[in-house]
Amino acid sequence: MAVYPTPTPTDPIPIDVFWHEGMLNHDTGSGVFDSGVDPGFLDVLEKHPENPDRLKNMLSILRRGPISPHISWHAGTPALVPQLLSFHTQEYINELIEVDRNGGKMLCAGTFLNPGSWDAALLAAGTTLSAMKHILDACGKIAYALVRPPGHHAQPTQADGYCFLNNAGLAVQLALDSGCQKVVVIDIDVHYGNGTAEGFYRSNKVLTISLHMNHGSWGPSHPQNGSVDELGEGEGFGYNMNIPLPNGTGDKGYVYAMTELVLPAIEKFGPDMIVLVVGQDSSAFDPNGRQCLTMEGYREIGRIVCCLANKHTGGRLLIVQEGGYHVTYSAYCLHAMLEGVLNLPLPLLSDPIAYYPEDEAFAVKVIHSIKQYQQDTLPFLKGA
Repeated sequence: MAVYPTPTPTDPIPIDVFWHEGMLNHDTGSGVFDSGVDPGFLDVLEKHPENPDRLKNMLSILRRGPISPHISWHAGTPALVPQLLSFHTQEYINELIEVDRNGGKMLCAGTFLNPGSWDAALLAAGTTLSAMKHILDACGKIAYALVRPPGHHAQPTQADGYCFLNNAGLAVQLALDSGCQKVVVIDIDVHYGNGTAEGFYRSNKVLTISLHMNHGSWGPSHPQNGSVDELGEGEGFGYNMNIPLPNGTGDKGYVYAMTELVLPAIEKFGPDMIVLVVGQDSSAFDPNGRQCLTMEGYREIGRIVCCLANKHTGGRLLIVQEGGYHVTYSAYCLHAMLEGVLNLPLPLLSDPIAYYPEDEAFAVKVIHSIKQYQQDTLPFLKGA
């Protein structure tokens, strides 16, 4: 098993958090889970899982939780339409503008562009771009874009999975346009980061790595399977690494995947910028996923990524918020992950609900098979 070096504890660099309250104006409605449907026989309809409450708790735990002394706050700004064209097509952006002008509609299953949604999406994209520019301008090393609507399912030409604009993808392209030679994306949301992968599928300058549950395609808006054989095309062949983990993979399984698969790939690739795409829907208590990460798992992933950034990028790390739908536990897992990124010597928060007996044996077998496949197939990994 590969062993990642433990970073030497130092006085932590503050995390620059970029946020704008206008993102709370994206109203996703209520119904049966994310359908927006009232069947007529339920007295209590639940909010859509991607609702403002989830970010309100993330915001408040960073402002008033024990990590607050390590946080520096910055205001996000909306993206301009020309900025969006670095990742998305003009035709797709025109479609979104037209839908907004006409009062909104459901773009695909569970994905509602309602009045206020387009402005919120522009704020999410612009806030993420502001966070990346902050790093590129050497104003800070670790920046976190606390944004919604999420973005990693949005493809260059279509919306998908609650996402309209690919916030992380836009930030990656900005880094490339600003002189970065190689960017790695590590996506730990429970769902495959198909939109980001699609945007850079033919590029050898971006290594996209996605650790996700093995959910496959879910329809026309998400044709990708997230399987190990979706490797990229042309110059990008081998630079899309999918790590579909079996349902129930927990802290030990995720850390094993990070050490056995992610670390060796990044060592070979040698990035000068890291983008961590984070969703707390990989937690044991999320309604939208079937994985079993706890706070400690997120904390360890944060430590590993911190170590990778210190080694390869001079500490430069952009973190972009994606999913995470348990209104309470998502905030706690965010807090824990940022503790890890800061390499704090002791946890600042104890886990309020997690005890999950984990048997990682099956996950380890799957990870071994993925490792063998990647070493046999990916040109830049051969001999790793």
